Amino acid sequence: MADPRGFLKHDRELPAHRPVPVRLTDWKEVYEDFGAEKLQQQASRCMDCGIPFCNHGCPLGNIIPDWNDLTYQGLWHEAIDRLHATNNFPEFTGRLCPAPCEAACVLGIHEPPVTIKRIEVEIIDRAWDEGWVVPQRAEETTGRRVAVVGSGPAGLAAAQQLTRAGHTVVVFERADRIGGLLRYGIPEFKMEKRHLDRRLAQMEAEGTEFRAGVNVGVDVTAEQLRADFDAVVLACGSTAARDLPIEGREFAGIHQAMEFLPWANRVQEGDLNESPLPATGKDVIIIGGGDTGADCLGTSHRHGARSIHQFEIMPRPADTRPEVNPWPTWPMIYRVSSAHEEGGEREYSINTVRFVGDEDGNVTGLDTIRVEQVFEEGRMSFRDVPGSEQHFPAQLVLLAMGFTGPERNELIEQFGVDLDGRGNVARDDSWATNVDGVFVCGDMGRGQSLIVWAIAEGRSAAAAVDAWLMETTDLPSPIVPTAAPLR
Repeated sequence: MADPRGFLKHDRELPAHRPVPVRLTDWKEVYEDFGAEKLQQQASRCMDCGIPFCNHGCPLGNIIPDWNDLTYQGLWHEAIDRLHATNNFPEFTGRLCPAPCEAACVLGIHEPPVTIKRIEVEIIDRAWDEGWVVPQRAEETTGRRVAVVGSGPAGLAAAQQLTRAGHTVVVFERADRIGGLLRYGIPEFKMEKRHLDRRLAQMEAEGTEFRAGVNVGVDVTAEQLRADFDAVVLACGSTAARDLPIEGREFAGIHQAMEFLPWANRVQEGDLNESPLPATGKDVIIIGGGDTGADCLGTSHRHGARSIHQFEIMPRPADTRPEVNPWPTWPMIYRVSSAHEEGGEREYSINTVRFVGDEDGNVTGLDTIRVEQVFEEGRMSFRDVPGSEQHFPAQLVLLAMGFTGPERNELIEQFGVDLDGRGNVARDDSWATNVDGVFVCGDMGRGQSLIVWAIAEGRSAAAAVDAWLMETTDLPSPIVPTAAPLR
């Protein structure tokens, strides 16, 4: 297993970030190059730990110790084969996944964990550079047709697996380009879209058909899809954004994050010269302390905002694992993303009371109060801290408080699928909805989650669909649904 003394010889090391003044002038990814020798040193830190908890920490069940060992040995082709065995899109997860595998790394009990995520992305980037990522066409076709609605990571994973199983697969996407949130939600500085485009080209060469600009439920009905296809996979994501309906919400200049972020990607695609929602020269308030808020932060920096504050109602996390949050659970600790390195102020334990605007109906700021987290009868709530009122100026407010489930739209209505208690599309342990031949995967059935869960669910749903169509399947199924079964 790699170098049995590697973790004693080498400290954890990641690629350096490009200097902030440089990277704020463009939209390229933030990392500097990381040499092969350094990467192999990092791979050598993988221990012969007996029980690799990293495998269990990864929803895809990635065989991480194997490709760490192969990387250490310089067997790059074998490493990408082992990585692709469980993950359709390591170039996505290696850039965007928060790496629950590293949180579960055994070395991480007492030392900084193995740089699993960086090793993953370097393996796949080398594979693309060497020309090892080629179309994998099915040897035989089944004559069965499957429609996948939604082209985010769950839909793409399901589509690629089903195409490789020999089915005719058509992916429908209501946006004008394929990719879902990968295309229009993830900023270019986190993942350049060339990585998405070349994977889509591989899928097209394998036989997957993409139809962008088709809004299922509007441009084509659910009845038409069910008539034209033997099975339908719903993978439309969790796109109903959580709102903040407080006094002053009607003022102009208050937008959901997903009203703001896609414009930057469209500029990078060449559709526009500049965003119609610029942060340039403005005081920006971002309400929400998660990844989407950080995406808004980095985007606002590149627009040239005058000042940026990011609000979070929860208290500031600890710098190290609390005792109530032991290994190998996901550590709820203070994190600094590349966007946070670039500037802005993070405000914790703060609640927005009202938005303030001018006579023309434009937001000019917001009133806040500090809060403390309290627990009563096992339930968490927040209590105002008297005398902590504060006003913040803002000409642009971005709401990045997460998503509440799939949109209640014509698609849901026409398919007639049941919803669970949280408002997600209900499914049983075979990924099937209450409608015969209609399956669901990803955030649409699970609720807002991680990209690695989306890909894992897409792979598992594909196996279930293949088994339903053919009565047997050779496709792997890494997980089963966590939602309550229908029966």
